[in-house]
Amino acid sequence: MRSLLASRLSFVYASLIYLFLYLPIAILILYSFNESRLNAVWTGFTFDWYFQLMQNAEVLEATRTSLLVALISSIAATMIGTLAAVGMYRYKFRGKTALDAMLYLPIVIPEIVMGISLLALFAQLQVPLGYFTLIAAHITFSVPFVIVVVRARLAGFDQSIEEAAMDLGCTPWQTFRKVTVPVIAPGILASALLAFTLSIDDVVISFFVAGPSSSTLPLKIFSMVKFGVTPEINALSTLMLVVTLVLVIIAERIRMNRT
Repeated sequence: MRSLLASRLSFVYASLIYLFLYLPIAILILYSFNESRLNAVWTGFTFDWYFQLMQNAEVLEATRTSLLVALISSIAATMIGTLAAVGMYRYKFRGKTALDAMLYLPIVIPEIVMGISLLALFAQLQVPLGYFTLIAAHITFSVPFVIVVVRARLAGFDQSIEEAAMDLGCTPWQTFRKVTVPVIAPGILASALLAFTLSIDDVVISFFVAGPSSSTLPLKIFSMVKFGVTPEINALSTLMLVVTLVLVIIAERIRMNRT
């Protein structure tokens, strides 16, 4: 009897958690098909907002900017963070402890502090705000997250595998490329996805370092809040959600086929 009651309570508790997490997303998807411009009143079903989205040049340009910046910054941050993680895991040098502690500062400090500091740096260097400053800022705050994820994967790495590869004639570069990278590949992929998500979702830091011609989608949506967010944004969010879901399903299929 107690086990049955505990099972039902667990089911109810889990259902409430999932409802809390996914109900707002379900409402967003629902109102992307609403005829009314208001997100509070349902007046009828329509696809018009999806067609209007395809004709909204400003939103599409902001989406293209966000995707471009996220792609470039995530690739660069993953490369830099992976090499840094491997180097800090493998080698011992003076000041390693202090450097290791400083890597966590961009993670724990408020984003507004980092945004202001990056803006001050670009102002001192007289670098005009635009795509370059936006990408550089996104790389800066993404690298520590990459290092943390990759180092977590390296924690269970057996260095004797690398030693065996070099004993068999592999150069250090061949050992890294053919032995180390395949072993830590899941961590590298996870860190790349995390960096991409952080970049495409950032608002605060992008607000300080983006130029007039390099507005990202979150900044565009943030500016539209003053005048009311139209269902076009709901439609765009729904399309992004569908694309993300498809990519997750494909990645899961690939993982299952490999295992």
